[in-house]
Amino acid sequence: MDFTPLFHPKTIAVLGVSLTNDRHPANVIYNKIHLRYPVKVYPVNPRGGQFQRDRVYADIADIPARIDLAVVAARAEFVPDILERCIKSDVGGAVIISGGFAESGRADLQERLVTLARTADFPFIGPNCLGIYAPTRFDTFFLPGERLVRPDPGPVAIVSQSGGVLVDQMVKFADQGVGLSLAVSIGNKALIRELDMLAYLSEDPTTRVIAFYVEGFDKNEGRRFVQAAASVPKPIIVLKSGKSIEGRRAASSHTASLAGDHRVFSSVLAQHGIVEAENEFEMVSFCESLSCYRQKIQGRVGIITVSGGHGVLVTDICAARGLAVPQLSKDTRHKILENLSASVQGIASLENPVDLTGSARDDDFVAAANGLSQASEVDCVILLLLPYSPGISSDLGARLSHVFRREDKPLVAYVPHQEKYRMLIEGFELNNVPVSSSIDGAVLMIEALRRCRTC
Repeated sequence: MDFTPLFHPKTIAVLGVSLTNDRHPANVIYNKIHLRYPVKVYPVNPRGGQFQRDRVYADIADIPARIDLAVVAARAEFVPDILERCIKSDVGGAVIISGGFAESGRADLQERLVTLARTADFPFIGPNCLGIYAPTRFDTFFLPGERLVRPDPGPVAIVSQSGGVLVDQMVKFADQGVGLSLAVSIGNKALIRELDMLAYLSEDPTTRVIAFYVEGFDKNEGRRFVQAAASVPKPIIVLKSGKSIEGRRAASSHTASLAGDHRVFSSVLAQHGIVEAENEFEMVSFCESLSCYRQKIQGRVGIITVSGGHGVLVTDICAARGLAVPQLSKDTRHKILENLSASVQGIASLENPVDLTGSARDDDFVAAANGLSQASEVDCVILLLLPYSPGISSDLGARLSHVFRREDKPLVAYVPHQEKYRMLIEGFELNNVPVSSSIDGAVLMIEALRRCRTC
């Protein structure tokens, strides 16, 4: 199947637009695409007529242009006939927003869609989904444009069975500064499933990291997914729900999925170097880290801080996750010490963590960074920046990024995410260094590099 019309359409038809209810999902989708995106969109309703001075077409066959993507938001019993008309009209593919299929006991209705599509080699997403968010191009989410939080374009693609989880992740991604290449809610995944999206995204030049929220697989599908993921030359992150008996029951009622034995699935993921996120917070941190770095590390962490308390907290978190915080060699400590400013030399602690104290200036951070970037006893560095320290300037993020990029050693920074610190944060982000808004998140970013296979 050709997925190009699904993800790069030039023309879209929205089927199910209401002439009397502006809050109907189809109307929300049509208005948003019409007003916000650079694609041509057409409203369709069997009654015809006009909607906001635009002609409403009674049938998709009446539209005077070939339609790449049909977005279907009509009652479930009408959808098979709509899909058949789309196929006869040479539409490229469809997103079926409508619910009322296998998730509510109508597996027969869903199977009719699959039979039609497979016979015609016609791709569709759904049913029972939000569909597609393609940054700057279009989105089929039935959420008002002013309420949808849109991450900037970037290198991470997310495929989710749940539309709600997907939208919530987009909020977290935007807050953390993680950019998206594509976000797809597959719902009941009647036709296009995780394996299909994995194959497509593995070849997508705009995607560097692929993340999945999975509720369940069909019998033996989970094993096929892991085997396929292991051969993809990109980092893959999986957040799996349905781990408990109650969760498996909820997954079945939500998208008619078989959740399976999570312990077995988790073990197989780890064996193949596929990173499993325990929760949404971990997924965001893992995605950000793996979108910046591709090398696998052992997890020997060097820490730079201006706060002894923060250094102790991070050391504890590292230890709890099996990451080492080794003592620094005499040579490393000497190299750092001789380049520190005179006011800091006598008060800094040059063990690991390296505590530069609140008197540190930019040059002191650079001295510590140079020392740890060349230290063989650590293979990654966590930098704890408290931007309210008086000696720190907005240029520090860029200066430190250059040090670690020169030595090709992963650096993760912790900086509180406040607008007043934006220039400092951007100094890291513009140089492809991940910045966490929490110290737990910074450790998670390091853990992702330890757990992911070399890509």
